[in-house]
Amino acid sequence: MLRNPPLFDFTLRSVPGEYHGFFWFFFFNEHIFRFLNMRWPRDYNTVPRHLFWLLHLAWLFPWSAYLPEALRALPAEGAAPLDRAAKTRLLAWCWAGFLLAFFTFSTTQEYYSMPAYPALALLIGDALTRESRWNAWGTRVLAALTTLLAAVLGALWWAVRDLPAPGDISRALTLNPDAYTLSLGHEGPPTLPAFAYLRTPLLMAAAAFLIGAVAAWRFRGARLAVGLATMMVLFTLAARVAMVSFDPYLSSRPLADALTAAPDGDILLDNQYYTFSSVFFYAHERLRGGALLLNSRVNNLEYGSYAPARPRCSSTMPISPRWSEQRRCYLFLGRPAAPTHRTPHRQRAPPHPGRGRR
Repeated sequence: MLRNPPLFDFTLRSVPGEYHGFFWFFFFNEHIFRFLNMRWPRDYNTVPRHLFWLLHLAWLFPWSAYLPEALRALPAEGAAPLDRAAKTRLLAWCWAGFLLAFFTFSTTQEYYSMPAYPALALLIGDALTRESRWNAWGTRVLAALTTLLAAVLGALWWAVRDLPAPGDISRALTLNPDAYTLSLGHEGPPTLPAFAYLRTPLLMAAAAFLIGAVAAWRFRGARLAVGLATMMVLFTLAARVAMVSFDPYLSSRPLADALTAAPDGDILLDNQYYTFSSVFFYAHERLRGGALLLNSRVNNLEYGSYAPARPRCSSTMPISPRWSEQRRCYLFLGRPAAPTHRTPHRQRAPPHPGRGRR
């Protein structure tokens, strides 16, 4: 900010090829223009608004079944003077409602609504203290839904109990970059062979929903709350066990371990550095000397590349000369296909035993 003027820039546009300093980038580009979907580079997606609202029923499950009772207790306009409990409910609804409405008009992401969850938790907890027709219907819905989920997960476990599961789960999954805007986009759409790698979490999740179903059918009051909380805890543990199974597919730790054990060589990262930033975390000893970026003038790096005091950018560095050198190179790709640089057959360099690609 101090080395690259202008110090304070209030330009009301965000276009490629212009540099306006750190102040403008942080306050205008990262906040105002991102909210208005006017930011450049546009390195973000947005969740459809109907999903932004409806997915709260999933994130707050099973307690979202009691949101209607919490909404029913909202003080009506012109009601008698409010007591302390009613004022607290009104404050909580204003808290949650303002946040949800505010981000509805922005470039929405699922996690933008998280600051509203403490207020919704207070409202749901207050609703659970009352016996009402709405709570009774919510409990019936929970009983039916948890019974169905327990049956479906139990049937899935039974169907894959004898299926082979060679290697790791990455063998049974495909890349779905178009779905990555959603929090579970990396895991979908799951296939039956993929569930063969998830037998233990499947059984744990089925048991969790079975506990929730028994609690919803048989208990009320505090015992119902304890049963639903037990279901949540067990399901969370099942999700953690499942994430361990997904680790070879989602994590770069195996890639970093392979790099650490490999012979010395230059490291080339294709595209922006975000994709392989975790490789630097896991293989920090090996990468003390840094790495080179290829085709890297994208997203935030593109804006920084227009700065007057910018470092030299390697985005246009030709890769073909390095490919014909004796020194080994490791090329990290975040895209399905590697960039190709073809040469005529008679000029093609012979293979070198010291050259390698990973």
